[in-house]
Amino acid sequence: MDSQKAGRGKNQTSEKGKKKRDYWIPKIFLMSITISAVFSLVSSNVLNGAGYIIAFLLLAAFILIGIVFDIIGVSVTVAEERPFHSMAAHGEKSASCAMQLIRNAEKVSSVCNDVVGDISGIVSGSTAAVIVTKLCASFDLDSMVMSLVISALVSGLTIGGKAIGKKIAINNSTQVVHSVSRVIYMIKRK
Repeated sequence: MDSQKAGRGKNQTSEKGKKKRDYWIPKIFLMSITISAVFSLVSSNVLNGAGYIIAFLLLAAFILIGIVFDIIGVSVTVAEERPFHSMAAHGEKSASCAMQLIRNAEKVSSVCNDVVGDISGIVSGSTAAVIVTKLCASFDLDSMVMSLVISALVSGLTIGGKAIGKKIAINNSTQVVHSVSRVIYMIKRK
């Protein structure tokens, strides 16, 4: 009889766990829509009537955002909890936040690498397209050539930046997670 109760307890626990996980997909979907809308809105508003320097700075910002969040996602995935236990024992208040990030590495990585990273890539592509259109209209340039040059540049910067970022993330995962947890801790406090 007791073993049946214990068995039912495990099933109830796993069913509750499944219910929690089921909410992750709608959350990530809504988060993707929101972040995409914000990035697109910022891009549209800044690019509307902006000069070339501002347009290229915005493009660089989107590329940099993708790289930084890729570094965070990889760092959280490869970091270990052990150093943060030590930090927590020594009174570091952000250490518990770091441990939560590591314990939820799958979700953190999904948000950082997939949601923010992919949206940054998409928005940087559309920003590059606007820049190409402006350049071609202003200087009577061949749109196909300009499109190839700008898209190749954006791809190279994004892929190269993420490759460098992955090396940084793997070699410095504890420092990256610690820095991110400090920022999150400060935001939560305020």
